[in-house]
Amino acid sequence: MIYTMTLSPALDYIITIKDFSKDAVNRNEKEEVHAGGKGINVSQVLKNLDIENVALGFVAGFTGEKIEGDLAEYGCFVDFVHLRQGMSRINIKIKGDSSLSENKETEINGMGPVVPKDKLVDLFRKLEQINTNDILVLGGSAMQSLPEDIYVQIIEHLKDKNIRVVVDAEKGLLCQALPYKPFLIKPNKRELAEACGVNVEDIKTQEDVIKYAKELQESGARNVLVSLAEDGALLLLEDGTVYAKASPEGTLVDGVGAGNSMVAGFLAGYMEKEDYQKAFDMALAAGCACAYRSGLPTSKDIYDMYEVVKDM
Repeated sequence: MIYTMTLSPALDYIITIKDFSKDAVNRNEKEEVHAGGKGINVSQVLKNLDIENVALGFVAGFTGEKIEGDLAEYGCFVDFVHLRQGMSRINIKIKGDSSLSENKETEINGMGPVVPKDKLVDLFRKLEQINTNDILVLGGSAMQSLPEDIYVQIIEHLKDKNIRVVVDAEKGLLCQALPYKPFLIKPNKRELAEACGVNVEDIKTQEDVIKYAKELQESGARNVLVSLAEDGALLLLEDGTVYAKASPEGTLVDGVGAGNSMVAGFLAGYMEKEDYQKAFDMALAAGCACAYRSGLPTSKDIYDMYEVVKDM
């Protein structure tokens, strides 16, 4: 079984405004609401690929009810810890021409509820359902009320079960987990640079990506999958084998969720026969299938893209 952990899930409220004006009333042209969070997105894409999984984490308030209900309706198994106070985050994403930034998308992320100690204990109780050889995906950030080493505590709690841990997180949570030899980590280029203490501009070539991926391996990661946007992806295996491909041609529609889709694609490909070439090709296919459409990719989207990727 695959378990995904999203400690701080959110409702993503996505609005499209053609001409955003600061300090004025703006009316949106389009709006969407989706359950969000790295682990949650991985769960959804795995479900699209007919792979059963269980979503873990914390939810609170009416937003938490919406997240849990949407995932259950999607067909995912959910086993969240319910908090007594506060509410799960709402992340606002403003698409269109924004005067607040040079980018065409502005994000305002909520901070999430406070997790009392007894509810953290409840989370660790739920971890007991994870068995030997299961896979646990630790994805995204954690609320400020949680211990700074929460990922380490989770991995330590499960160390006797010989599970495969996947980590998709930013510098602090990622680097702390490395000595515990996670099965797979999936940084993007920026996260790779941050974890290695260099500027992203220092990572220019494939050799640079391999160099810094090896640094993370030397710190403990077994396999390193680096997502490189339009430059595709690179996978460095624990035996030193490197797989690398550019992204197949396509028009970028929305990059949100592409990295999470890549993790799901990798796991789907790996679980079939533990074939790393298949896992890498499925990862790249899922990431591109997501980026070249609006919303998370369907099974057809991914497998159609896989047919292109595997022959590259």
